[in-house]
Amino acid sequence: MSPEKGKTSRYESKVSLRSSKTGKGERASANRTVSQEIKEIKMRPNIDDHDYMVKMKKVAEFIEEGDKVKITLRFRGRELAHQQLGMQLLQRVQADTTETAKIEAHPRMEGRQMLMVLSPK
Repeated sequence: MSPEKGKTSRYESKVSLRSSKTGKGERASANRTVSQEIKEIKMRPNIDDHDYMVKMKKVAEFIEEGDKVKITLRFRGRELAHQQLGMQLLQRVQADTTETAKIEAHPRMEGRQMLMVLSPK
């Protein structure tokens, strides 16, 4: 038994009506938009030099791709008493990324974390 031909033609006409409602301009602008994600890099205040360089390489990579980078410093235990070390580390990050990134959110404390957001220039 074959399906009725009238039903399928009605369905096809509905599909064509729906696609004609969304204009070509909307689809073209959707293709041109570049999504900007927020990537997060987590560090500790007493990070070693080599570990810092690896993290900075990833930060540079993310910024070149056009993504924002959120740098999070997590303080544990007694490290909370030495928040100036975390601030110095974030200032070092800021100095290392001056050519490629601008600071969107300056370093601030949120609970046990110090946050800073960088965005591409």
